[in-house]
Amino acid sequence: MPEDSKISKAQQKAVHEYVKRNYDRIELTVKPKGKKEEIKAHAELSGETLNSFINRAIDETMNRDTMQTQKEI
Repeated sequence: MPEDSKISKAQQKAVHEYVKRNYDRIELTVKPKGKKEEIKAHAELSGETLNSFINRAIDETMNRDTMQTQKEI
């Protein structure tokens, strides 16, 4: 990697602080071992990153659950 393209410590710190202020983090554990790669491969087939696939799955499930709850009322 050329010396010019290295990210400075100040830039790394700025990005870290931005992420810390603007994003929530969730640690996810999947089982059995190897399931992560299976999920990642599925996401890539759809042209998504693992993170975007998980976010979409959460959003779709929450929307579906909300719609189901509203039908029951």
